[in-house]
Amino acid sequence: MRVLPTTGSSGDAKKDAEGSGRVVDTDVIIVGAGPAGLMLAGELRLAGVRPLVLERQPQLRDIPKASGLGGRILDLLRYRGLRDRFEAASSDPNIAPRFPFGGLHLDFTHMVDPPMRALPIPQAEIERLLDDRARELDADIRRGHEVVGVSQDDATVTADVRGPDGPYRVTARYLVGCDGGRSRIRDMAGIPFPGTTYPEVNRLAQVTVHDSVTVLDNGDIDVPGLGRIHAGFTRTDRGVFAFAAGSGVLSFQTTEGESTEYDDDEPLTLAELGDSVRRVLGADLPLGEPIRLSRYTFTDRQAERYRAGRILLAGDAAHLFPATGTALNVGMLDTVNLAWKLGADIHGWAPAGLLDTYHDERHYAGGRAQLQTRAQVALRRGHDPASEALRQLFQELVVDEPALRRMGSLVGHNDIRYPMPGSGHHSLTGTFAPDLTLHTDRGVTSVAELMHPARPILLDLADRTELREVAREWEHRVDIRAAETDDRPADAMLIRPDGHIAWAADIDEPAGTAARALREALSCWFGEPMNTTAPVIDQPSGERPPLSM
Repeated sequence: MRVLPTTGSSGDAKKDAEGSGRVVDTDVIIVGAGPAGLMLAGELRLAGVRPLVLERQPQLRDIPKASGLGGRILDLLRYRGLRDRFEAASSDPNIAPRFPFGGLHLDFTHMVDPPMRALPIPQAEIERLLDDRARELDADIRRGHEVVGVSQDDATVTADVRGPDGPYRVTARYLVGCDGGRSRIRDMAGIPFPGTTYPEVNRLAQVTVHDSVTVLDNGDIDVPGLGRIHAGFTRTDRGVFAFAAGSGVLSFQTTEGESTEYDDDEPLTLAELGDSVRRVLGADLPLGEPIRLSRYTFTDRQAERYRAGRILLAGDAAHLFPATGTALNVGMLDTVNLAWKLGADIHGWAPAGLLDTYHDERHYAGGRAQLQTRAQVALRRGHDPASEALRQLFQELVVDEPALRRMGSLVGHNDIRYPMPGSGHHSLTGTFAPDLTLHTDRGVTSVAELMHPARPILLDLADRTELREVAREWEHRVDIRAAETDDRPADAMLIRPDGHIAWAADIDEPAGTAARALREALSCWFGEPMNTTAPVIDQPSGERPPLSM
């Protein structure tokens, strides 16, 4: 099926194939140019893979959807050297860490090191920045190209595409569906998407403060005909009204029980918004000029599997969560986990079972996101005395710092620890690598800076020459770095391209034990060593421990 290998640039391939009925060949087809698809395109380019992104919409969309990024994905953007450009596009890069949770709030403002931070930035701007990044890395992104059919065999996946100049066909090693909650790719792959859509509609808005509305010093508002409305959440028997006011802008949301299914492309109007406020509050709220209007429903679904042969899912095509501030972040993290594993397989050095760990690890992470968002459903939907008691008790519990910190880690996806195979059992294994300040013979750097190229790293923090010697057999795939750091958490760490630690050596761990465990980890995650005649100690079987909640 790979009938037209692409030897020129992506632009040449495009000219050759569009409208001609010929076949374009690439490494990975990405269906959907939302945040997940664009993030995946950039990550695949860093892995040395040729992605082709096919997007049905003819241009970047400016319909308001998600309003920011938060938690672990902000760390990952810093580890790729992208955090500064996202912060430059944010309306408030230093926003106070106080976040809604099931109709209540998690308030981290009193913490010196909050476990959760956010970056306000519209999804349209997120997509523009990720599109720029992918194109800088020479990713081929085609808008106005709709995938209408998919087939696969043992070696190849084929997409039938309807482009502006007519139909054509693309073949690749893999195809990744990043085409949203109504994913046609998921349906064509036959992957079940069980779950629930809740009968409620949320309308979200940012408007200028109307001249007749008074913003009080404590953040409450005084509204003619309504009186004083307290900042935060106001519950009535008709729904929930929540707002925050500042800098001449009123940000608010209504939540109503409603079973109407709206088209995602149908914009929310000011009239529809005003009607919703009237129903919930029982009176009109004077509205200023609209800055942002959006509408969404809450859906709780997760694909049964993230892979069907050579077709994989990421982002909203793989999961939808019944709370805001979750799906976009989890979806982008999906792609960072997937990209380097696809690269390993396509370049021919992936150990057995590596690509299957994408489903194992990210389906588990999606389950953790479902856990906290389902808890939010329980907190926000009830209106009886028992539900009020639950909300009151929860709010009392998260005043205590340990409970608040645990909740922040859960909501920010910072609590994910992947079980790692092998004989090493350091407490860091499976966790996201801390951004240590590193002192080297070339000056001061950091873990984040070392991770910019998205390559695996053996980081020696204790001058363990025997560990560096082991790693040299993999130096064509794994970067070897030696440095010193204050209060080192381990003697050495093997960090995967997605930032998670595959192995770590205990402080002063015996040389033979550490070297044996490092060799196991290197073979398990990065394939056979370059010098295949070197002795191999206790090679792993390739089996990995199951993930559990």
